[in-house]
Amino acid sequence: MRVLDAAAVSAWAAGCVRSLASLRPAIDEINVYPVADSDTGSNMLFTMTGAARELSEATPETADEALKILARGAVASAKGNSGVILSQVVRGLADRAEGDLDGPWLADALGHADEVATGAVSRPVAGTILTVLHAVALAVRGDTRTLDEVAEAAAKEAAHALEKTPEQLPALARAGVVDAGARGLVAVLDALVGVLTGAPVEQEHPLEVHAHAHDEVYAWEVMYLLDGVDEASLPTLRKELSGLGDSVTVAGDGSGSHAVHVHCADIGAAIEAGLALGRPRRIRVEPLLTPTPIEPGGGIDRTVVAVVHGGALAELLRAESIPVLAVPEGATPSVEDMIGLLNEAAGQQVTVLPGSVALTAAADTAAGHAMAADRDVVVIPCASPVQVLAALAVHDAGRRTNDDVVAMAEAAAATRRGELRIAQEESLTWVGRAQSGDVVGLVDDEVVLIEPAPASETNLVAAAMKVLNRMLALGGELVTVLSGAAAPPGVAEELAEQLRVEHPEVELAGYASGQTGAVLLMGVE
Repeated sequence: MRVLDAAAVSAWAAGCVRSLASLRPAIDEINVYPVADSDTGSNMLFTMTGAARELSEATPETADEALKILARGAVASAKGNSGVILSQVVRGLADRAEGDLDGPWLADALGHADEVATGAVSRPVAGTILTVLHAVALAVRGDTRTLDEVAEAAAKEAAHALEKTPEQLPALARAGVVDAGARGLVAVLDALVGVLTGAPVEQEHPLEVHAHAHDEVYAWEVMYLLDGVDEASLPTLRKELSGLGDSVTVAGDGSGSHAVHVHCADIGAAIEAGLALGRPRRIRVEPLLTPTPIEPGGGIDRTVVAVVHGGALAELLRAESIPVLAVPEGATPSVEDMIGLLNEAAGQQVTVLPGSVALTAAADTAAGHAMAADRDVVVIPCASPVQVLAALAVHDAGRRTNDDVVAMAEAAAATRRGELRIAQEESLTWVGRAQSGDVVGLVDDEVVLIEPAPASETNLVAAAMKVLNRMLALGGELVTVLSGAAAPPGVAEELAEQLRVEHPEVELAGYASGQTGAVLLMGVE
């Protein structure tokens, strides 16, 4: 088929319904993220069934009319987080529907679908349907081949990206499954290939399913359509909903109506957030259930997660298979950010390692939130990322949970903290007046030295050694140095050499942190 027509759009909608109906039990079974409530396949089927019904009741003459009707129906029928995202995939295609709907159109439309679907989600997470959709968009970007060839390339890339999702999301890896929503997306793209080429659609799944049972209700899934809302007010709505829970999506249909979705404990507050800005309708509320193991005697799983400033530091921790929330410096993570991080971790017991005093406070707030009531969350107070690394160094998954938490807490508390910062303005400290551009050294948040500007490599190394000598005077076996974004390229190597000369008995570990506030962060254990 050279170009998409109205009949092909109708056939695709019907094909999606057939495929999702066939796969619904398997997709439901592997649904472990963000909540293991066995409804992702059902929700995607419900969404596409409603969209297909809307289209069947109309008589579009062109493919662009058919896609716009299908998109409106998908948004109106969107159910669950996966259903809302799927509706945005359809909307993305409809938004770009004009002229010949050929191969280049599909490539461009899939890129737009990636943008609108990601934009509808308050907190995108790697390893989900959004990750697979983004991989598809990148794979076909600028593709000028025929319509069926672009569709086949998209479906092939989606299947390939689906297999990688357990590597990107720890909750999936621990359950031994791929992402359920992403599996549904593969089915939708396969259905499109089937319509365009006439090839039969294979209903396979690359991994075994994960069975689980349910316990009691711990929160609610609130969904409604919101009309009459000003587009400029949508960020306010997302912020309000993010303070109530997680899995927040606000997705438009391109015609002024928006599908709102949130997992929260306060149903009334979620609906009132919409009432304050527009007219909610078709309100649906469903229980979220606490998953429990079905195997007799199955142990409770536990996970360590971290929340830190600095992208490089976050990547370092992810490389060690630690779920991480990276927060811009000066920013405070929202409740949704923190609950989302907890949901990335598999198991009922979660230990949180926050990389600053402010992040510790945010983690404490999330641990006491109603949306975390189904988890046993322990926050180990840390004032610096060097304490996070110290805690992880002694973490032992084979140890009893309480003993492991105590060991990590003791390691964090026993790590003395030092840092070098560049003064941004004139200030008076306990050791004298600092001018803008001076190097300021701190130990456990107390200013202990001021080195006059400029902050050259030589000055920074000299100041760092003075701070380290002060800390090592009380003893220590391991020094950890985290280089900030503003650290000169050679300062870490020069400091390591100087430390070997003055303290050959001390072991040194150095990493990049990516932080912008401190030039160097130092820890002594």
